Amino acid sequence: MSQEQDKNIDRILRANGPVSRREFLRIAGLAGATVGMGGALGSFLAGCSTSGSTTTTAAAAGGSTTTAGGKKGREIKLGYVSPQTGPLAGFGEADAFILEGVNAALASGLVINGVTHPVSILVKDSQSDPNRAATVAGDLITQDGVDMLLVSSTPETTNPVSDQAEANGVPCVSTVAPWQPWFFGRKGDPQKGFEWTYHFFWGLEDIIAVFTDMWEQVPTNKKVGAMWPNDGDGNAWSDPKLGFPPALAEKGYSLIDPGRYQNGTDDFSAQISQFKNGGVEIVTGVPITPDFTTFWKQAAQQGFKPKIASIGKALLFPSSVEALGELGDGMSTEVWWTPNHPFSSSLTGESAKQFADAYTAKTKKQWTQPIGFVHALFEVAVDTLKRTADVDDPAAIRDALAATKLDTLVGPLDWSKGPVPNVTKTPLVGGQWGKGTEFKYDLVVVTNKLAPNIPTGGTLRPIP
Repeated sequence: MSQEQDKNIDRILRANGPVSRREFLRIAGLAGATVGMGGALGSFLAGCSTSGSTTTTAAAAGGSTTTAGGKKGREIKLGYVSPQTGPLAGFGEADAFILEGVNAALASGLVINGVTHPVSILVKDSQSDPNRAATVAGDLITQDGVDMLLVSSTPETTNPVSDQAEANGVPCVSTVAPWQPWFFGRKGDPQKGFEWTYHFFWGLEDIIAVFTDMWEQVPTNKKVGAMWPNDGDGNAWSDPKLGFPPALAEKGYSLIDPGRYQNGTDDFSAQISQFKNGGVEIVTGVPITPDFTTFWKQAAQQGFKPKIASIGKALLFPSSVEALGELGDGMSTEVWWTPNHPFSSSLTGESAKQFADAYTAKTKKQWTQPIGFVHALFEVAVDTLKRTADVDDPAAIRDALAATKLDTLVGPLDWSKGPVPNVTKTPLVGGQWGKGTEFKYDLVVVTNKLAPNIPTGGTLRPIP
């Protein structure tokens, strides 16, 4: 390619972004062609920006964290993927509320290097399906030309989206999946890490510590029954080296593991029988909500009543506990975020309590844990873009993301600290569901050993 051709491509990309130079050449097939038709190629690039995404634009008045004025830049596109339908839909329940707030905060645009850029957010539903997650992420990259990908909620969504970003050279930040299934589930090497993808959340070491600390508050025979599905979370939690089994053995617990089961199972009689025969007094696991509802109701019908049930994922949401009826009282789970967490948003300035109260006032629904983390995704994106040396260079965005040190609604984030490359951890505590006041059940923090700055509201009770 001649120097003049090279300059023409750069000129067209500056005028028509947001398409990376590499992506432009791949789509247009122009690596060896003469480039001298700027108008035609400008039309071509405009035509490449079509998609089936739901697009939200920061165009309404109010709340901007930036000051409009000066030069006007091109539109910045953020792609966001989450499970809004399907068995994991609880994770995306608050997305519309969060996106409305982010758009309001960015109403006047985002100032990057003295240039004010309008921002649009292209939203995709993974439908709780990993293949769908990969497909829509690919569409956001190749059809919509997003500048940055954001993804939330379980390895079934975070991993395929992150893999697409890594393969296509697009900066990506993810959350709401323990870091081990995100990192090692994608064959990450602790000596190398990834180039384009970054993640923030807690790890299996944290939830093991939280669960066992809760269990020590109730006298039991230390016999634990495991509900681990055959999916990204279940395989990580049950991993014989990195998961629960070795940690529980070290702490003196006996494990009854019936083996992996398929999501969507409608009969857990075999598991319940093994737990009863093994004298299980503690149940743990990471099932999807419909499966735990089925299991717990069948357990009651078959006379299995452990003293403790500490369940990840399935018992995160008020709606999933309410689905158990009176059987929901006493359920325990990990707690990543509450209105009482001592953190504030870098984007809006709201405290955790103000944010949760605003959600309830707007939706008439009880707060849910993903609210804080999904909002934090956009905090990271905005902070990254504001610090980017050249917003038209994906590598520059990537470098700014990697250098992030930011206090967010879910706590401080700093990718320089590890525990492995591309990962930064957030605090974790443990909680128990009990009869509520305004709503049917309230989640009370009962252990904060790993994060003493997060207040507790009681101690673990045996299941009534």
